[in-house]
Amino acid sequence: MPLALLALAVGAFGIGTTEFVMMGLLPDVADDLNISIPSAGHLVSAYALGVVIGAPLLAAVTARMSRRTVLIGLMGLFVVGNALSALAPDNGWLLAARFLSGLPHGAFFGVGAVVATNMVAPERKARSVSLMFLGLTVANVLGVPVATLMGQNLGWRATFLGVSAIGLAAIAALAFLIPRDHEHATAQGLRGELAALRSLPVWLSLGTTVAGFGALFAAYSYITPMLTDAAGYADASVTLLLALFGVGATVGNLLGGRLADHSLRGTLFGGLTALVAVLALFPLLMRTELTAAVAVILLGMAAFATGSPLQLMVMEKASSAPSLASSANQAAFNLANAGGAWIGGLALAAGFGVTSPALAGVALAVLGLAVASLAYAVDRRRAPVAGRERIVASHVPQEAEAVHH
Repeated sequence: MPLALLALAVGAFGIGTTEFVMMGLLPDVADDLNISIPSAGHLVSAYALGVVIGAPLLAAVTARMSRRTVLIGLMGLFVVGNALSALAPDNGWLLAARFLSGLPHGAFFGVGAVVATNMVAPERKARSVSLMFLGLTVANVLGVPVATLMGQNLGWRATFLGVSAIGLAAIAALAFLIPRDHEHATAQGLRGELAALRSLPVWLSLGTTVAGFGALFAAYSYITPMLTDAAGYADASVTLLLALFGVGATVGNLLGGRLADHSLRGTLFGGLTALVAVLALFPLLMRTELTAAVAVILLGMAAFATGSPLQLMVMEKASSAPSLASSANQAAFNLANAGGAWIGGLALAAGFGVTSPALAGVALAVLGLAVASLAYAVDRRRAPVAGRERIVASHVPQEAEAVHH
């Protein structure tokens, strides 16, 4: 694997840290800015909104730019957004800064995935994407806990200054490690990138992402009350358990990337099926501390085993112009975050019990399997047609030559 993937992983580590650290800093931010915790919670939504808007928008407007330059520019915008967050004098400023910080998130992963797959042999594409995503999963194991402790001891502003420093390190790594042959602009341009979004298989792949990762976030958004109220953990133990989720996500991400290079669709179906099984067992596993810890690890493994296959599948369905579709998949991940949390909350509010969000996740994971199955059926139906078109095309010149003679 090329060393340049390390540069992408460093950027992903910074992005993953700033995305998830706000959850642990909400009380500190609320106290410092004299706002309520629910109001501070809007800072999480502002970041997610930035991702959803920025992913397709920035990928589209930079379609004819050098991908290497785009990655460096996106990370520069990330540094500015986090530095402005550290300097925010009030809640309005911080909301705007968090929105700005979220804008480059999806486009960085989208364009980065295209660059990563272009640097390796075809049989290693999924693994290259998983190594870039490794920065995101490791952020949950190391970055978020360390950044949270930094914020609690040095003030929340120090956290965002630290994340800005990670962003600067990523810029240096991108500048030195991304090969110069990624400086050229893509041939398709904006028109070609937009054309990719007219494909039904692309939209079915995006729908699989929304449903599949919506299943994860339906449960994970409410993992703390499950661990404390159902499994009996003390509040102080939750941070360690969330780190275990990051460990599971890291293992699942690497395993999914390796397996997907052998069977992309098989890995996707296997991961979604495993997610259904894990979420269905949550009410039982949350009855003891030991089994609850196992459940947290398995949840991370099952969900993130599908990350690389989903990303690569979208890119393959939009192979002529993958940057916009790849970035749109990152927007789909964040729609899954918001939608899954909302659906899990509905189950909780309806009084079905503290583990009911996991069962809502089962329904979403089954929906993801259904959409993936539909996508498979569409591919099988189109394959014979594509094959006939290739056969006809290969005979046209011979027939034309015969007529000519």
